[in-house]
Amino acid sequence: MGAAFQLPLTEQSLRLLFTKPYGSPAPSHEQWRSVYAENVHFEDPTQAKDGLQAYLAAQDGLVRRCDDVYLEPHAALIQGDTAFVEWTMGLKIQGLEFIYPGVTRLRLNGEGRIVDHRDYFDFVGPTFAPVPVLGAFVRWLYKRFVG
Repeated sequence: MGAAFQLPLTEQSLRLLFTKPYGSPAPSHEQWRSVYAENVHFEDPTQAKDGLQAYLAAQDGLVRRCDDVYLEPHAALIQGDTAFVEWTMGLKIQGLEFIYPGVTRLRLNGEGRIVDHRDYFDFVGPTFAPVPVLGAFVRWLYKRFVG
């Protein structure tokens, strides 16, 4: 994965942007810059960032904190200036693997560049449920609110 993406994004190129097998490099800064606007707003359950440099730093930080990362797209849809990608993300950290199913909503500007990137996924359950003592508490808490 090395070439910049062409605008406008298609459902196929969106799937490519959201594909990273274990052992392969993450998209390059050049690839991110080819589709993200300078004023992009990025938000997920753990952070909110404004601007392309902050987005790139967030992506670099994730890759740096993990032994390996994978991202596998499922459904992808673009309608007008809005796109959705359903995905599964895997993070390997210190011999443990954490799996997060999620979805991303993207808003595109008039040039077709991404100006708003919002990830929706459960961070707490997959992160803490496998931990021995904390996991039992998380499962109890989820049952209390959900079941």
